[in-house]
Amino acid sequence: MSLDRKSIEKAVRGYVDACNEADPHKIMSYFVENAIHYFPKGSPFGALRGAAAIADCWTRCVAELGSWWTVDRVIIDPEAREAVVEWTHFKPKMKGYLRGDEWYRFDDNGLITEIRAYYACPAQEGVARHEIGDYPYQENGYPTTLPKDALKARRA
Repeated sequence: MSLDRKSIEKAVRGYVDACNEADPHKIMSYFVENAIHYFPKGSPFGALRGAAAIADCWTRCVAELGSWWTVDRVIIDPEAREAVVEWTHFKPKMKGYLRGDEWYRFDDNGLITEIRAYYACPAQEGVARHEIGDYPYQENGYPTTLPKDALKARRA
């Protein structure tokens, strides 16, 4: 399958529609079986491991919170098989909503392999590293320490 902007956006929007429908089988159909959905450290979900766990989480949110999600913006890089999605998660039973972004990765067949969620929340006092929980940052090439030349660059 050739992944282009249109097919990636269709997958993202189809997945969100399936979440809003609270259809676990439809939700799972957008993922590889061993997909992982990461969340910020300290979130109530931890990392959801597997398509079934992801589907179960969102169907429970619909039942317990009245959850409804909107796709507000989408940026797509078909060559990298990635998309960034800005969303709003309405929680009518709590009379509120949450805004955030997610970074999606797709396999060659257009199935989601990974989602990394980042959302609006206040920094927690006493927490030095505000990042999504359980995500292997270092293994994926992200910096985990201040670059040695950062302070030198500021002095220049």
